[in-house]
Amino acid sequence: MYAIIKAGGKQYTVKAGDVLRVEKLEAELGAELNLDVLMIGGDKTFAGDNAAKANVTVVVTNQQRGPKVIIFKKKRRQGYRRTGGHRQPYTELFVKSITSPEGQTVKADNKPQVFDPEKKAARVAKTAEVREQWKQNARKAVKAGEAPAAPKKKAAAKKAAPKKAAAKKTGAKKKTVAKKTAKKTTKK
Repeated sequence: MYAIIKAGGKQYTVKAGDVLRVEKLEAELGAELNLDVLMIGGDKTFAGDNAAKANVTVVVTNQQRGPKVIIFKKKRRQGYRRTGGHRQPYTELFVKSITSPEGQTVKADNKPQVFDPEKKAARVAKTAEVREQWKQNARKAVKAGEAPAAPKKKAAAKKAAPKKAAAKKTGAKKKTVAKKTAKKTTKK
């Protein structure tokens, strides 16, 4: 079953379990909302007044701003240049369930993952702390006259190349060079 909903002056086709971004809504993270339903489709189709009786339940999972859009204006030969930027705020919604006017309900298989800004701030702080610790260790090593230790990374598997084959190739090149020089000297 699917539904066509209206949010922020736009229409969206959704199914249970979908995640979509709409214009910013004034709602708290984790809040459940019921959106305007324009049409319900599936085994039976409902539209108009019948669809208004249907229900689409969504959960607010994130409130953020979109990517930066650069605005640049210029008029030739006038010395007029203006640069600006814009980030459009949005609300991310998880479609929890769709209920038809007859009472049939389709629920999402998975649960909504609500964005937690506190957890993200803690992760960023921990990363900054690790970087600062590494920088301090590098400074101490430089003062002691040692080379600073690089941050640990996963070691790539090295391919073992046969050394004998490489030696034969270089030896063969040396012989040909010697022959060419010997020929030149004999011709003169």
